[in-house]
Amino acid sequence: MSSPPRGTESMHIGSTVARRVVASVTDPEMPMLTLEDLGVLRDVEVVGDRVVVTITPTYSGCPAMATMRDDLVHALHDHGFDQVEVRVSLHPAWSSDWITERGRQALTDHGLSAPGPAPRHVGPVLLSLRPTRRTLVCPRCASSDVELTSEFGPTACKALYRCSACLEPFEHVKEI
Repeated sequence: MSSPPRGTESMHIGSTVARRVVASVTDPEMPMLTLEDLGVLRDVEVVGDRVVVTITPTYSGCPAMATMRDDLVHALHDHGFDQVEVRVSLHPAWSSDWITERGRQALTDHGLSAPGPAPRHVGPVLLSLRPTRRTLVCPRCASSDVELTSEFGPTACKALYRCSACLEPFEHVKEI
């Protein structure tokens, strides 16, 4: 593909194209979500010939960050952006509240339970070794009669539940 055009008006076009490309990159662990819908995409900036993308991990040890970075770089290279920098910003920390409504619907459509409102804390946060109590419904039948089967699912950001009404297991994206 040809390089993005240069000049003031062209820089705006290049920035718009870069933003559109970056916004379409999907999460490697939950591919029904784009990084934008997941809320980890913080900024896309075109500075001269360089595209600078800023992302925030869902948690500081997220193993998908390297894949996200690589996917962003490859997508931008495929659209003619040769110089790409991906920055990781830890502040402010990501919150599940940043998942868009479209993202929440995509989770539900794919059989995952979307997170409720993230807990708010002022001052020190007490550590509890007990499972977190959550109010949620089965993404398949909408029953609230669900039970926790494991606080940790295939990824640390998900818990495993089973619906007592339809008997289906499902993953819940944790409130962070």
